[in-house]
Amino acid sequence: MSRKSALRGIPIKTEPACSLTKTERDTVLAVCARLKAAAGPLLPILHGVQAALGYVPKDAVPLIASELNVTRAEVHGVLSFYHYFRAEPPGRHVVHICRAEACQSVGAVALEAHAKKSLGIDFHQTTSDGAVSLEPVYCLGNCSLGPSVMVDQRLQGKVSPERFDELIAQARSRS
Repeated sequence: MSRKSALRGIPIKTEPACSLTKTERDTVLAVCARLKAAAGPLLPILHGVQAALGYVPKDAVPLIASELNVTRAEVHGVLSFYHYFRAEPPGRHVVHICRAEACQSVGAVALEAHAKKSLGIDFHQTTSDGAVSLEPVYCLGNCSLGPSVMVDQRLQGKVSPERFDELIAQARSRS
């Protein structure tokens, strides 16, 4: 965001107001500084922010836009287009369910319905106790062992509804 100085018509860069904590703000700025010189830096910056904070806070959008000299709408458009990015902090455990065709052909649709019902949430949501976030993924590269899920970066194959419940119970016990 910039405006012109009333005295000389010189652009003055103003930083957008935000409610990020100092640590979050410093993290976003550090990721931007490290990656903004790269070609097409927006996606790498968004990935970097999510990797560092676990999500991309909504108040990071104007800060990223300012650092890249793009509009907030451009940043928001990328965030809302890609389902991978979270706007809220994830649960203590993140569960990805593969929705690719190979997994669908061996029961992933039923597994997805079971997961949503047993957790009481939909994709891109977190259980009310903050324990589990449920996310779709469109291939885990484990096609011969579908349906596949990833729980806290641990790949699991041939997951039945019963096995899903066991995996969730194990994850919750690690909290």
